Amino acid sequence: MLSLTINIKDNNLQEKRLKMLRRFEKDGLEIISKEDFKDYKLLRNTRNDESISFEEYLKNEN
Repeated sequence: MLSLTINIKDNNLQEKRLKMLRRFEKDGLEIISKEDFKDYKLLRNTRNDESISFEEYLKNEN
């Protein structure tokens, strides 16, 4: 997967570019904010972590 970050300061230009890029969403293009991408990477890194049930967590919270 290729990730690309585009920084656009002009709001008018930003809307025009997003409108153009949204045409490719049906072909598999995913448009997410930089902040959401950082969260996605953090979540992806925890995918193989061992987890416990919420009930178990509550029993051991202290």
